[in-house]
Amino acid sequence: MHNRAMVMARRGEARYGGGMRYILAFLVCLASPLWAADEARLDELFSSLAEADETSWEQIEAKIWREWSDSGSPAMDLLLERGREAMTEEDNREAIEHLTALVENAPEFAEGWNARATAYYSAGLVGPAMADIARTLELEPRHFGALSGLGLILEETGHDARALEAYRAALAIHPHKPNLKRAVERLEFALEGKAI
Repeated sequence: MHNRAMVMARRGEARYGGGMRYILAFLVCLASPLWAADEARLDELFSSLAEADETSWEQIEAKIWREWSDSGSPAMDLLLERGREAMTEEDNREAIEHLTALVENAPEFAEGWNARATAYYSAGLVGPAMADIARTLELEPRHFGALSGLGLILEETGHDARALEAYRAALAIHPHKPNLKRAVERLEFALEGKAI
């Protein structure tokens, strides 16, 4: 859509003159996904997270979650909020409905897929949860929440070696998260015991 909008605007500029530059800029804004997180801001936050100490990592993590949760569209943000509220109330059906509407309308918004993966997992739908985690990680490979969820599902389904890989990947991104440290230690110990 982005390229098509630009081609159409350039044709208009050639036909109707320089005033079309403003229309070109407008069309590019319309064609650009509103739900793209500020990558430069996220890069800074992930650098800070890697260098954080035991007292500051939680604040940085919270800022990352805020960035991930901002779709750029009030309507999409409302769907995410409603989906999360339904999960809090353990209404998985309603959560999945809201979050499905979100991913259908904002398919490039990684947090929509991650939230629906959580709802699917809570509903016992492991296959769909795994598919949504995969999509989340395609859109945001640094999503430590999705990697952690992947590790949890793999561990619960008896794939300890693969679970350990997922937890290690999450821990490499978020080196201070206590539950990730414990998961890595637990699985390293378990797999070492199996190897003996």
